[in-house]
Amino acid sequence: MTRLSVEMLAAEAPEPITSAGHAQLGIAVLAGIAVIVLLITKFKLHAFLALTIGSLALGAFAGAPLDKVITSFSAGLGSTVAGVGVLIALGAILGKLLADSGGADQVVDTILAKAGGRSMPWAMVLIASVIGLPLFFEVGMVLLIPVVLMVAKRGNYSLMRIGIPALAGLSVMHGLVPPHPGPLVAIDAVKADLGVTLALGVLVAIPTVVISGPLFSRYAARWVDVPVPERMLPPRASEELKQRPSFGATLTTVLLPVVLMLAKALVDIVIDDPENSVQRVFDVIGSPLIAMLAAVLVGIFTLGRPAGFTKGRLTEVTEKSLAPIAGILLIVGAGGGFKQTLIDSGVGQMILNISEDWSIPALLLGWLIAVAIRLATGSATVATVSAAGLVAPLAADMSTTHAALLVLAIGAGSLFFSHVNDAGFWLVKEYFGLDVGQTVKTWSVMETIISVVAGAFVLLLSLVI
Repeated sequence: MTRLSVEMLAAEAPEPITSAGHAQLGIAVLAGIAVIVLLITKFKLHAFLALTIGSLALGAFAGAPLDKVITSFSAGLGSTVAGVGVLIALGAILGKLLADSGGADQVVDTILAKAGGRSMPWAMVLIASVIGLPLFFEVGMVLLIPVVLMVAKRGNYSLMRIGIPALAGLSVMHGLVPPHPGPLVAIDAVKADLGVTLALGVLVAIPTVVISGPLFSRYAARWVDVPVPERMLPPRASEELKQRPSFGATLTTVLLPVVLMLAKALVDIVIDDPENSVQRVFDVIGSPLIAMLAAVLVGIFTLGRPAGFTKGRLTEVTEKSLAPIAGILLIVGAGGGFKQTLIDSGVGQMILNISEDWSIPALLLGWLIAVAIRLATGSATVATVSAAGLVAPLAADMSTTHAALLVLAIGAGSLFFSHVNDAGFWLVKEYFGLDVGQTVKTWSVMETIISVVAGAFVLLLSLVI
């Protein structure tokens, strides 16, 4: 996955599992992806099995020893589940607690009362952008998905009309705006100024999220008209509930992890001393795991108690919340395994080697390299780290603003066309109940629009500042 700690990301440099030539590696990548797509679309094989078989096929075509391929796949699956599995589980518990207590109903009813009709997609993109500023992509998605599904269902809106703006807000923040790991790594690599990058990132993010979110969602809703997946839809709280949590208590519970993680980011920026006791405390309470766990524990008192839940009912809520996400966890994990197999096969290094002789402007070069690595590996952060490392020498003579723009160009390229080798692709597919083709028409196209539009705005800004 792509949303891990900056230290782990910067250190990610696995040894290749094969010494195959560039041509053979290129063929292996295409063959591995083709196997996955064919197994899912033609033979209707479960995505978890298809990704596992596709990873083995990739290694075989690349001429790698099978035992090393299995090791790479297992490592990628394990690290992906370790990185997001617990977060997805905690988010599912919180979502179920929100639904059964009536808290989610309170949020949805309030949103529907305040914003309706044409303003709803704009309300969703605003909420997602604010939440996505300090949150990892997966955490933001877990928190927003129940609201997106219920708003679409109860307000009788197209799922894509509501879902695409929310996804766009989260994705744009992840790729362009620090303190997300990718931009922070790129800032460090090219020695850019964090404050300038943050300001320019927000400036680029605003028009990008408008175009890729509310505006594109109009077309996405026409291309893919699917019902809200009932299996992922939290049921409306029982009418037998005498009362439900207030809007304020519900909103406070949902935003608690946002506040904790944002506080950690601000402390890291202001203090910037790993040995400082204050920063160490916030590093703990602001970590995604602790922040989400705190929200669940607080939710027991702010959501469960007002709804009159007994201890037995709270245990039942927890147990029932985990079953629906088992398939999602396996698919996301297998996507991470396929990504790691690609990386360990030397695909990223192959693309870097080929691009060394390109003679084009630094901003465009950074964008193109990030695009190529993103397409090959499926990892936005691997694309960001690799591209930033390659073009970093070119930033030595750049102005402060142009160094910041180089970071944004790389970040924009790293979001290009998410497809079957990206765990995020499978997250969206499963949460929204889409097939592979529908996910490409919506999520993949949206990611491409974000990448191209943000890249274009970066290049335009480079001409005027």
